[in-house]
Amino acid sequence: MIIEVRSEEQTRAFGEKLGRSLKGGEVIELIGDVGAGKTSLTKGIAKGLGITEDVQSPTFTISRQYEGHDGIRLAHYDFYRINDAGIMADELHEVLGDPKTVTVVEWSSVVEDVLPDERIKITFTSPDIDTRELTIEGANGLGDIQ
Repeated sequence: MIIEVRSEEQTRAFGEKLGRSLKGGEVIELIGDVGAGKTSLTKGIAKGLGITEDVQSPTFTISRQYEGHDGIRLAHYDFYRINDAGIMADELHEVLGDPKTVTVVEWSSVVEDVLPDERIKITFTSPDIDTRELTIEGANGLGDIQ
């Protein structure tokens, strides 16, 4: 499935719709260049999960966690500056097993072997300066998230 967005607001709105469809236990891998909209999408997912806290990119902290509705948590990881995940890979592995946690991972190549085969993969591309295409794979069972 490919979703076209033309603004940060549209990216967040799609993320919010996706977030509302999540039940916990899902892993979402975000792939795209710097500035592609990965954190904007994550902010929308957080809103859809009922998170009111300001969601920030974990580029410098590597991970952040937020509490949502019905005991669901959002764990947001960003491995952009990491060459060896080390202990963070262990933390990620533990979080992935929690059925009440939605896990979002940016720059995942360093933890590729830790991520489950069954995950939602969203790839951001820019066919032109004003448009982002989000190619979504593995979103079976989420219903109509377009």
